[in-house]
Amino acid sequence: MPQPPVQPPSAPRGRPPRISRAEIVAAARRIVDEEGVDRLTMRRLARDVGSTPMAIYHHVRDKEELLVLLLDDYAARSLRRPELPADPRERVIVLATAIRDVLAAYPWVVELLSADDLMARSALWYVERIIDALVECGLGVERAVHAYRAIWYHMAGELMIRASSGRRRDRDGRPTYRDRVFADLDPDELPRLASLGGRWASLTAEDTYLDGLRALVDGLVRAG
Repeated sequence: MPQPPVQPPSAPRGRPPRISRAEIVAAARRIVDEEGVDRLTMRRLARDVGSTPMAIYHHVRDKEELLVLLLDDYAARSLRRPELPADPRERVIVLATAIRDVLAAYPWVVELLSADDLMARSALWYVERIIDALVECGLGVERAVHAYRAIWYHMAGELMIRASSGRRRDRDGRPTYRDRVFADLDPDELPRLASLGGRWASLTAEDTYLDGLRALVDGLVRAG
């Protein structure tokens, strides 16, 4: 006599497992590191921690608060307070370079910060000391803030361009449109650029951040 098919055991019902804010932040960090910040949603996050979106909202008010928690988490894990030289101009260089070196590993953080509404409170130690060093260089507080913003724009722009061009080359693995244009320039019309030939891409890919930063800081301090 045929036996009835065996039914798989049903999943236990009841409340989803308890989760902590630390577990939520850790899961969010995995998502943005592996797939990018655009893939981070409350529904996706709930699925990854084996819970429900409502349970996530019990710990964080909305996605903006979650992103702030992520920024603070990365700052706490990655930013190390460097030894600061006595010379205030060199202090600015050391601090800005320390920030840039950390952000280079996390381009999505630069993208978030460039919106100019989110921030990591723990990173304010760096901002305070950069502005203080600029004041020691002779700038007023307001001018020091403007100078800091110029330094930040230089840093953020350089990082975003490098990250974007790196993704483009990794994805396509073939010469870009710019590469093809530079390989076929008319030396009569554009003699300087044509003389560089195929070296333009390698020259512009060189890490000249520190040179640019020094020139920028020197100019800002001289301008007062």
